[in-house]
Amino acid sequence: MNEKAKKRNEEAESETVSEQTEPMQTENAEASAQPESADGAKENVPAQPSCEQLQADLAKALSDADDYKKKWYSVSAEYENYRKRTAATRSQAYTEGRSDVIVKLFPIADSLERALAACSDEKTTQGIGMVLKNFEKLLEGEHVTAIAPVGEPFDASRCEAILAVDPKEGEESGIVKEVYAKGYEQNGKILRFAQVLVTK
Repeated sequence: MNEKAKKRNEEAESETVSEQTEPMQTENAEASAQPESADGAKENVPAQPSCEQLQADLAKALSDADDYKKKWYSVSAEYENYRKRTAATRSQAYTEGRSDVIVKLFPIADSLERALAACSDEKTTQGIGMVLKNFEKLLEGEHVTAIAPVGEPFDASRCEAILAVDPKEGEESGIVKEVYAKGYEQNGKILRFAQVLVTK
């Protein structure tokens, strides 16, 4: 009985081992029996690209990168130029706006100068003189200089002749004899022409 029992146990163990190895063998068989595609490669495995294909893809990627880089440089340069242009335009508009305000003050200064010339009261003369000095300081701060070329040759680029008189004996012609209204310039730009009397 012992021998029969031993045989049965051995048979049972061998059946268990064979059952355990069967699934592994089945999996291996299934893997080897996977269907192949038309070109002979297995369906789940992607085809490896050729060396030429990889080189072509790399060349295209490098070319695209170079194009993007050039476009970026171009856009960056355009933006920098735009920024400089707008900064210059803003600065110019600001300067012109200040100049426009200053030009509107010139008639007031003319009136004060006429009042100073006609005034006989000492205190009033001092007061008007102080106002004119403050006005001159303001002009100096804005880089505005007066044009009053008495005794100088007439310069049409800075002066406007409103009257011409015959020269007296010994006087040259084309000389500024009198300034009716001062002219003003700012950094070489004429804000107002001087109105002058010249010799013929």
